Amino acid sequence: MQPCNQCGKCCINYADEGLSATPDEISWWETFRPEIFAYVASNKIWMHPTTGQQLTRCPWLVELPAQKWGCSIYHDRPEDCRHYPVDIPQMVKDQCEMLELKDLSDQVKAQKRLDHLMTESRPPRG
Repeated sequence: MQPCNQCGKCCINYADEGLSATPDEISWWETFRPEIFAYVASNKIWMHPTTGQQLTRCPWLVELPAQKWGCSIYHDRPEDCRHYPVDIPQMVKDQCEMLELKDLSDQVKAQKRLDHLMTESRPPRG
């Protein structure tokens, strides 16, 4: 498995209703990060602050040089973002560029490697 190359596919694929935030995250944003909270409506995230319509792209996804993407709220992003990717089938479906051919031929080993890579970002799979 390759390191993340910041292709942005995860953020692009899940921006429009594919993500949620916990009530605690929303409450924290309301208190400490009102600029993020502005994109919450009826406990749904990434809603247009004026119209209330679901955005088709995460408002915090920023284009970086060399066709890379970054998150402008990285340290305050929702758990859904921190936990991605969850498993190899999800990465295959999303055409995640971290996957290598050897990962597809031994998905059990690839999942163990992914779980190890993600230990700081998400709880262990059970």
